[in-house]
Amino acid sequence: YESLIVWQEAHKLCMAAYKLLPKFPTDERFSLCSQIRRSAYSVPMNIVEGNKKRSAKEKLHFIEHSEASLEELDYQFYLSKDLGYISDEQFQKLRLFIGKVSYLLTQFRKGIKNSS
Repeated sequence: YESLIVWQEAHKLCMAAYKLLPKFPTDERFSLCSQIRRSAYSVPMNIVEGNKKRSAKEKLHFIEHSEASLEELDYQFYLSKDLGYISDEQFQKLRLFIGKVSYLLTQFRKGIKNSS
């Protein structure tokens, strides 16, 4: 999985999310921060798990989970911006990163469908 560009970029996004969280208010530690962590690591984790599955159907199932977690993360960053926990500039950079990972997931999914 480490050679997959989609995984590499999803991992970078996960790391970027984790690096933001210490700046959040402490009262968000067990709510929004926890949700962001789960969504952020779910994206690359599902790529890893799906990559190991043998059937295209199983692989696609995990890619769909990865895409759903990415959408959750997008909203969590949106909410974080509106709550003033991250700047507009940080949000725009994260949104571009999410768009890149989304595109790569779409291409990965198409590749799986075409190879089955």
